[in-house]
Amino acid sequence: MFTGIIQAIGQIKTKDTHAKGAVFRFTSSELDFSKVAIGDSIAVNGACLTAIEISDNSFKADLSQETLDCSIFGDLSVGDDVNLEKALRLNQGIDGHLVSGHVDGQGEVVDKSVEGDSTRFKISAPQNLVKYIARKGSITLNGVSLTVNSIESNVFDVNIVPHTLTATTLGKLSVGSKINLEVDMIARHLEQLLNANKP
Repeated sequence: MFTGIIQAIGQIKTKDTHAKGAVFRFTSSELDFSKVAIGDSIAVNGACLTAIEISDNSFKADLSQETLDCSIFGDLSVGDDVNLEKALRLNQGIDGHLVSGHVDGQGEVVDKSVEGDSTRFKISAPQNLVKYIARKGSITLNGVSLTVNSIESNVFDVNIVPHTLTATTLGKLSVGSKINLEVDMIARHLEQLLNANKP
């Protein structure tokens, strides 16, 4: 479980693909790896990955073909920046919202504009995810917890403040950029509960 509050920006150091997935190594001089153990979870661009090898400033993780198919990892290259967050601890405060680290699909930036001190992004979402996105609801973009301003058809928009733009990779997004989306888990579970009660 995560909060959607990014702790560091890292980079893809190596990417080795194979028939059933890939192995990535991510490096960061900003993330504290001193208390990270093999088997721990780290969210990378919002995807919960399991550390299978750890060094002083990097970790390696397996990515299944399912993760590659529903996320942007298949399109990322060595040297690309990624958002990193270590798993939530029980004694840790929650500043964002509860994030599972299970990417639901890919969105695309369709507009980017400056509004005062913030930047407004319009994001197109896959049609099958639209029903989970609500005005003033929570959404996760590349691992970042954000609030939906509004949604029309399959396009929603968010405002991002300067700190978030510089402390995450979102500041580098431009029109046409693909991003990982995770919708609010409560909405997903509520749908499952309602469907289970149907005759």
